[in-house]
Amino acid sequence: MRKLHAVLLAVGVGCFAYVLARMGLRELWRELGLLGWWLIPLILGEGVAEMIHVLGWRHCLSEPHRSLPWRTLFGIRMAGYAINYLTPTAALGGELSKGVLLAADNHRAEAASGVLIGKVCFSLAHVLFVALGAALVLWRVRLPPGLWLGMLGSGVLVAAGMLVLLWLQVRGKLGAAARWLAARKLGGRQLENVARRMSAVDEALKRFYRERPRDLALAIGWHLVGYSIGIAQTGLFLHLVAPGHAALVIAATAWFLGMWFDLLTFVVPLNLGTLEATRIVAFRALGLTALAGLTYGIATRLAQMFWAGFGLITYAALSARIRSAERLIGPGVSEDRHENALSGRSQLANGANGDPPNGRNRSPARDLCARERVS
Repeated sequence: MRKLHAVLLAVGVGCFAYVLARMGLRELWRELGLLGWWLIPLILGEGVAEMIHVLGWRHCLSEPHRSLPWRTLFGIRMAGYAINYLTPTAALGGELSKGVLLAADNHRAEAASGVLIGKVCFSLAHVLFVALGAALVLWRVRLPPGLWLGMLGSGVLVAAGMLVLLWLQVRGKLGAAARWLAARKLGGRQLENVARRMSAVDEALKRFYRERPRDLALAIGWHLVGYSIGIAQTGLFLHLVAPGHAALVIAATAWFLGMWFDLLTFVVPLNLGTLEATRIVAFRALGLTALAGLTYGIATRLAQMFWAGFGLITYAALSARIRSAERLIGPGVSEDRHENALSGRSQLANGANGDPPNGRNRSPARDLCARERVS
């Protein structure tokens, strides 16, 4: 996997260098100059979209995480955003980081299920958004038949993968392989522990899909709203760089097409090269210049880099606060002991009103969340 990411990264760097050489740095700088201070709203638009995505993610969470303050969930989401963007982990490293931050209160099964459900809802909304775009406006785009076939075929495969993952979650089958091996005494004690934890996650997943179908629909709906912010960003960009092509239909078509390309190139680290190249293809298909497409890609990258930097700062701050809480009240106890100790509600109440003896039935993240509620 590391070799694959290294190859993809090298290809991306090569594409990016080739595109810059063809377009010219001077011309690109001139195009970026047309944006001026309007680059700031374009960058902030990325953050607004992520803020809306947090509303969708909240519907995927179970207690006690669902009751966390919005600013905490936003911070955790942006920490995952940064890790996904800056590391060659095919959008998986950030999900792991989000799970670790949520699981600091020792509700590991609920944390894992919330991240897994959130990832599926986010991805399904992406597929649905592209499908809606294809039905509404993308039929206007003129692309080579071979490219259309490749995009359709790849899109169907990605959508099928998402549906398979959804089915596994609904049926509680993510840990089936681990349980099968553990039942046959393969893998030893370590695999048995993995199977036990995966079973807890599967139960949490099945409970969510059985009891909260409305939250599933609301989560996907909020993600669709978040994705739609990009249409406004694209419209503003076209108004500044290509005033004659600033119609809503053109902006929506450019954004839908770019989202389709993103759906197919998510494994490329940083989307390096692919982001700019696909925007050039999209803009050229709409009768715009390749330079405008490259400028749009660069502006989009600047917005992503800004919020990735914000996410790294947030990640460091959240980690520092959890470590500080651990030093104050001692490390959290195991999940098993939490289940046999106080309930989640009792511990949150204790966190708000006073410390239990020795802090043994408290976890740092839960104590932190209780203090946030009080404040």
